[in-house]
This record gives sequence, structure tokens and C-alpha cells, in this order.
Amino acid sequence: MKYMLLIYGAESCWTDDERTACMIESMGISQELQEQGKLISSAPLHSITTATSIRVRENQRQITDGPFAETTEQLGGYYLIDVDNLDEAIAIASRLPPAKKGTVEIRPLFPLPEIKEEPLKLRN
Repeated sequence: MKYMLLIYGAESCWTDDERTACMIESMGISQELQEQGKLISSAPLHSITTATSIRVRENQRQITDGPFAETTEQLGGYYLIDVDNLDEAIAIASRLPPAKKGTVEIRPLFPLPEIKEEPLKLRN
């Protein structure tokens, strides 16, 4: 089953040295999961100050700088994993360094049926 692990935390809670150590430890866990065939993707996100949000209302785009919601914890990164069950996802999320200072939200991915691409038919 595929799960997304969403990493939340206050950007200000990390010193530069702590952030570097967190990245190194997280990359090690990613490497381990990749070797086990359980990692699909993972990445940290740039600071929330680089965010752009868009809403479409009555066919009009509303573009704003910054995040969608004002919160104390921001989305800082993600892991996309493929594991046997929720218990395994919880075990992995518990090992991630950001879980010690923030929150790791575990969400199952909703499986979509495969869409088979039909050859393009030309009209006569």
C-alpha cells in the first residue's frame, strides 16, 4: 500500500546545524528504504516564504504569495512509500528526525484505476 508521509514543523525550530544533521539522517533513511524497494520519492521543500497559492473562483484566478493557511507548523517535505500496511508506515514515520520536533502525518494514497491510452482516431 502506498502512503505519503507529510512532514510538518515550525521552520524556526531548527538551527542551521540541526537542519543539516536532520537532512543527513533523513537521506540515510531514504537510502535504506530505497534499497528495500519501499521508497518511491522524498524531498524537502523550500521555505514557506517561497510559496505561491492559487484559488479559482468564478473562473477568476486569485494568486497570493505565501501558504494557503496561517499555521505554526508548515509543510516542509514528504516521503512517498510503498509498504505492506499502516503499522510499517508508522514505524518508518517514527524514525524520521522531524517527528522529534514537529509532526509526520501519514496518509494513504487513493488508488486510481489505470487509464489506458487509446490511439488517436482521425475523423474523415
